[in-house]
Amino acid sequence: MSIVKNEAKLKNPILKAIREQLEHRALWLYLLCDEAGKLGLNWEDFGNPAVSRCGISQGTELVKKGGTDSLKGLRKTLFTKAAQWVFEMDIVKSTDTELFIDFHYCPLVKSWQKAGCTDEEIARLCDIAMCGDHNIGKCYGAQLDLPKCIAKGDDICALRYHK
Repeated sequence: MSIVKNEAKLKNPILKAIREQLEHRALWLYLLCDEAGKLGLNWEDFGNPAVSRCGISQGTELVKKGGTDSLKGLRKTLFTKAAQWVFEMDIVKSTDTELFIDFHYCPLVKSWQKAGCTDEEIARLCDIAMCGDHNIGKCYGAQLDLPKCIAKGDDICALRYHK
C-alpha cells in the first residue's frame, strides 16, 4: 500500500483542467525516465541537470519580470493566486529574505500515481522535478529546503526559501 496521500480538496472545473495540463507534463517526465532506464541510464544523471537548466531559465525570467531578487518578488511572480489554488498552497511567510509555502496538493504526484509509479519512483521523480525549484531559488540568491514532501509520504510539501 502506498504511503503517498494526495487528494485535492478544491475541485473547481477550471482548476481540474489546469491540473490535468500539469499532470500531462509530469507524465512526460516519468515516461522519459522510464524509457531512459530501459536503456540503462540513471534517471537522475540526465533528469537533474535538464530540470536544473529549466529552473535557471525560468528563474532568470522571473527575476527580470519582477525587477527584483527579493523573495517577495518570487511570491508575486511564481506563486500567484492562481498557482495557490491549483496546488492548494498556504503562504506561511513572505519577506525579502524568506518565503515559506505549504502545498497541500500536487498534480505532478497525482500524475505519477495514475501512471502506476511505485512510492520509490514517485519520490525520485519529485526530487528531479524539484531541481527546477531549487534553481529558481538560486536565481534569487536563495536556498530551498524541503523538510516535508507529499511525494515521500508527508501531509504537505513545505517549501522553505531563504537567503
